[in-house]
Amino acid sequence: MKQFTKNDEGFICENCGNKVEKLGYTSRDHCPKCLCSKHVDKMPGDRQEECHGILRPIKVELNSKKGYVIIYKCDKCGEIRKNKSAEDDNMDLLIKLTAEEI
Repeated sequence: MKQFTKNDEGFICENCGNKVEKLGYTSRDHCPKCLCSKHVDKMPGDRQEECHGILRPIKVELNSKKGYVIIYKCDKCGEIRKNKSAEDDNMDLLIKLTAEEI
C-alpha cells in the first residue's frame, strides 16, 4: 500500500482565514501562519479521512533528521498526528511550541 500521495494544493485556513499557497516541493498540509491543519488524510495526501476536524498544533519536537516536527491534536476526534514543518512556517510559533504546549 502506498504511504504518501503528493497533494500540493492551496487552500483557505479554516482556523485563521489565511490564504495558503501551494508549497511547491511537497504536499501542503497546514497553514504556515497559525500551523493548523485539517484532519482529511488517513495516509499522507490521500484525502480519505472522514473526520474533517481542525488539527491544532499542541507541541513541536526538534528532530535531527526532519527538523521541526509539529504534533497536532484534532479538535473533533482527539486523534494525535505528526508532520514536518514547512520552509515558510511561522518560526516564532514553532519555537514557542518547542518550549510549551498550547
